Amino acid sequence: MTTMEGLTKDQVQQFITEGFVKVEGAFSKAIASRGRDILWRDTGCDPKDRSTWKFPVVRLGDYAQAPFVEAANTPRLHAAFDQVVGEGRWMPRGSLGSFPVRFPSDEDPGDAGWHVDASFPGRDESFLSWRINIHSKGRALLMLFLFSDVGERDAPTRIRTGSHHRVARMLKPAGEEGMSFMELAAQLNTTEGCDQVLATGEAGTVYLCHPFLAHAAQPHQGTEPRFMAQPPLMPRTSLSIDKHDGVYAPVEEAIRQALQLDA
Repeated sequence: MTTMEGLTKDQVQQFITEGFVKVEGAFSKAIASRGRDILWRDTGCDPKDRSTWKFPVVRLGDYAQAPFVEAANTPRLHAAFDQVVGEGRWMPRGSLGSFPVRFPSDEDPGDAGWHVDASFPGRDESFLSWRINIHSKGRALLMLFLFSDVGERDAPTRIRTGSHHRVARMLKPAGEEGMSFMELAAQLNTTEGCDQVLATGEAGTVYLCHPFLAHAAQPHQGTEPRFMAQPPLMPRTSLSIDKHDGVYAPVEEAIRQALQLDA
């Protein structure tokens, strides 16, 4: 069952200091099951015939059917968005974006490098030229929606706790232009000392992550495919780390603390 409760004070503080918070029961298992049925169909694979599971990753396009819209817009998630981004400062999602469905496989999935998701286009149309800046232009949150139960061997996303603070300090000198996806990824060795957490949980769990959080995929060593969406929460108003009223949402406060603007 989902609830209308948002985040506790400790969870909000965890978001600021560690860069993420795990919201269990953010949407129902029934919604997750309906969504999986649609995704299974589109993979072209048979859930009862493992011989059809031929690739380590099957990438599916944007999903806006009812289960996905419902999952993204539960009262509990909306309350949490208000708490970490600010009331009226985010845009409700009408879809859940793409799904990299990961299957049990000994093959390298080819996409397991550490990175920070880019949020606005660069000088050309290629994804690798997309950029990230100190105000996280175009992205308020990274979110991980678990549509299947994900254990430690089921290719859970790897998260470097507190890495959002180090990334903020890397982005500050780049100003409004920011850094490209590849430029920033090449420097993420500075986050290697951060503790690692695995984004595990039951279907219906959502991880709300700071947009600067370093994270990575990994090979699937379990027995059942992992179904997860990783959409952004889009801002209605731009993030700011220098306001006249001095009132900051936790997503902004995390950046300010990284830059010691509150010292």
